[in-house]
Amino acid sequence: MVLFDVFETLVRLDPLRERFLEAGRPGHELELFFARTLRDGMAFTLAGEAPPFREVARAQLAATTGYTLSDAWLTHILDGFAELPLQPDAEPAFDLLAGAGVPAYGFTHGSAAVLESIADRHGIRHKFREVLSAEAIHSFKPPAKVYEWACGRAGSRPEATALVAVHSWDTHGAVRAGLLAGFATRLEGRLPEVVERPHVVAERVDEVVAGLLAL
Repeated sequence: MVLFDVFETLVRLDPLRERFLEAGRPGHELELFFARTLRDGMAFTLAGEAPPFREVARAQLAATTGYTLSDAWLTHILDGFAELPLQPDAEPAFDLLAGAGVPAYGFTHGSAAVLESIADRHGIRHKFREVLSAEAIHSFKPPAKVYEWACGRAGSRPEATALVAVHSWDTHGAVRAGLLAGFATRLEGRLPEVVERPHVVAERVDEVVAGLLAL
């Protein structure tokens, strides 16, 4: 089976920038906000237990915008997650797996409902076996226990499971947990030397899936 990371791998984040602008904030705060959300989620995980993604994101959105936004504006920006578009290489990747009879799972530390809402809007919900959220175990990726939990939920052995992501820290975590991993370089540009090498590296997500199927 194949686990797909969600934010930036399957789903574009950049349309959230318009909501920052609507709230009177500079668009470049989007990247800082999202990076801080991941940082704190991982830090809470290291400390023992992470709050739900939206709670971490709300706190970091308020901090990143200098505590200038009302609750209504914070909610407006965060609600945009459920309305984000798919990446153009996402659906072709699902179709490759479907043609090979390999089940696809969404795998996120965000809310499963976000990807489910996006998939419903695009009419592709049927292409996922399930959306797995690490919120169920109060964790963010990439500790090994999160990948092991996902394999257990899907009834697949780690060595028979692949993770696909555009984040090298995510594929690093998957490889360290004993999974196969495919890294799409379209976000980071190249694989950093400090991470564990994934089994497939290609520019696009569908190219990564084709490479994994060829293994």
